[in-house]
Amino acid sequence: MRLRNIPGAEEAILKSKYAIKDPETKKGKWSEVFKNGNPIYIEVGMGKGRFIIDNAKAYPDRNFIGIEMYSSVLLRAIQKMDKMEEEEKVPENLYFICMDAKDIENVFGEKEIAGIYLNFSDPWPKDRHAKRRLTSRQFLIRFEKVLNDDGKIEFKTDNHDLFMFSLDEIEFSPFMLKEKTFDLHKDSEMVKGNIMTEYEEKFSSKGNPIYKYILSKKHE
Repeated sequence: MRLRNIPGAEEAILKSKYAIKDPETKKGKWSEVFKNGNPIYIEVGMGKGRFIIDNAKAYPDRNFIGIEMYSSVLLRAIQKMDKMEEEEKVPENLYFICMDAKDIENVFGEKEIAGIYLNFSDPWPKDRHAKRRLTSRQFLIRFEKVLNDDGKIEFKTDNHDLFMFSLDEIEFSPFMLKEKTFDLHKDSEMVKGNIMTEYEEKFSSKGNPIYKYILSKKHE
């Protein structure tokens, strides 16, 4: 469920130093934005930012970009960063972009990204909306263009139907399945190092299984 529209959210994002304005101008130049050559990881549909912020704190030798299309949701992540700045705990390896994921090839260059996280993406349950699902073959083709040769996609959801759809779509994509689990928190191997999202904590606390897969590029 998305947050209600928050008046002034777009203006606040434009003013924030943590949000990248005109991201298309940074295509192929993201290392210059971070001022280092560390690998870049993105979360598509980052919500209120817990996952990407925790990753940035846990892996200071990586760069992170959180993508969210809803300004009222992204605002919550910016507010978290502002609070951490007041406490002098803000990670310096993280930026946000307010954008639609379908434009990803306009924002990132070929093979510029080391990894993509998809967490609890909108299931778009109606069949006619299947192409809008972030794990559809249409999106996987887009993601393949910006991922480097060793790049991975990690996908988590509590939605069984979406997970089964996502597994089926791999066959029609430039990716191959590396790992999967139908109950992440009971999988002793795949749960190692797991960083939770807000939704994941909520759903798993109720005993709901969390589904996850990891994809890598197919190589000729």
